[in-house]
Amino acid sequence: MTTDVLVAYGTTNGSTAQIAEAVAEVLNKEGLTASAHPAASVDDLSPYDAVVVGGALYAGRWHKDARRFLRRHRSALTERPVWLFSSGPLDASASERDIPPVAAVRRAMTRLDVRGHVTFGGCLEEGAKGRIAGMILRNGKGGDFRDFTVIEQWAAQVAQDLAGVRKD
Repeated sequence: MTTDVLVAYGTTNGSTAQIAEAVAEVLNKEGLTASAHPAASVDDLSPYDAVVVGGALYAGRWHKDARRFLRRHRSALTERPVWLFSSGPLDASASERDIPPVAAVRRAMTRLDVRGHVTFGGCLEEGAKGRIAGMILRNGKGGDFRDFTVIEQWAAQVAQDLAGVRKD
């Protein structure tokens, strides 16, 4: 039996989308059928057996599209396995330690009986949208702190967890 997985994401400048695409790619390599889509564009979860939702972090808040996705699809999400990820720290902290989820994610984890959450390093590079992003870049605090090896390992664990769900 094939497991269809949606990887939905909220992003402003595209780096969280790249993480979501990497997650979907690993899930596909592991024998699942996965696709990544902007959270705001997903209207129906009925084609999916499982869902991964990612959101960029901005000033301690999860991206609005990811938050709205969870609210909009709350009922459907309670009927399938769900994993969450955050992306955002513009330093090496995500690689050095486990970063707890922000408040909105923590609440969603309880409400939806989420199977797991992880925070990955973020990315903010020249050309990023937004006044605050511009200030961060002018202060020399930007860069790419995503670790795609860690992202791929996490996605492989999600695939293994789903393989266990399929056998049950």
